[in-house]
Amino acid sequence: MNRLRPGSRILLTGHGGFVGQALLRWFPHSRWAGRAEWLLAPPGLDVRDGAALRAWVDDARPDHVLHLAAQSFVPAAFRDPAGTLAVNVGGTLNLLQALSGAGFQGRFLYVSSADVYGAVPVLAMPVAEDRLPEPRNPYAVSKLAAETLCRQWHFSEGLDVFVARPFNHTGAGQDDRFVLSSFARRIARIAAGLQELLLEVGNLDVTRDFSDVRDILDAYLALFDAGKPGEVYNVCSGVERRLSDVLQGMLTTAGVQARIVTATARLRPNEQVRMVGDNQKLRADTGWRPQCQFEETLAAMLAWWREKENMQ
Repeated sequence: MNRLRPGSRILLTGHGGFVGQALLRWFPHSRWAGRAEWLLAPPGLDVRDGAALRAWVDDARPDHVLHLAAQSFVPAAFRDPAGTLAVNVGGTLNLLQALSGAGFQGRFLYVSSADVYGAVPVLAMPVAEDRLPEPRNPYAVSKLAAETLCRQWHFSEGLDVFVARPFNHTGAGQDDRFVLSSFARRIARIAAGLQELLLEVGNLDVTRDFSDVRDILDAYLALFDAGKPGEVYNVCSGVERRLSDVLQGMLTTAGVQARIVTATARLRPNEQVRMVGDNQKLRADTGWRPQCQFEETLAAMLAWWREKENMQ
């Protein structure tokens, strides 16, 4: 049975963040256009404010929920683990309680993170959902705790909840605290003559499983349509890419030559050297396939930063 019926009212938390903003731009032109109406939080709503959250849910009366709101920057989580837990776990609990109080009967997608897997041996890759999570930072701990809380709600309260574990995703508009957007911004500045021909980088030998944010969003909608209650799904490309290759591709696309220097300040201690995910469960249950060409994703990021830098 199709669970995402035309005109479904989906309550969206975190619409002001990178993924939320990408969703609102992408959705009207996607294959899902017309299948959902997005219910956005009133200005200033904080998921840590249980009373305000309950008032919004009571007023919105959603058919489904997409829970994106989170503190998602790992260095910030190390600086303020209590604050990260308050948003990511406490905020999720507040939302679950608000929905329960409103008699919610729809589908609930909790967006977790592949960071919950922690350090994964090369022989265990690609990483599948049945791997035991071993979170290595406060952000990952908070995500695993929140997804476990959501699944507990499924087992004990009957909530139709499912969990997405997205791997690295990127695209135009992403904060330059994240590696590919940082590359794109600095390359755009070099191309515009705003920065010297020098790029300070961290460890370029690491590999990651990168996806275009639009493919990630398409997977979320596919899960609303066909995901199985109580299940956890990796959302990833299944392609392992080395950072050095991605950076070189961006430089070539931009027509920029720059001296690349490893900076100690950009190195991360105990960094996972290789990572790639297994998306077979998502494919099997929903029929989802990634559609975006990665080279086009990088070109769009460069174009976005060129425009932004030229406006300043």
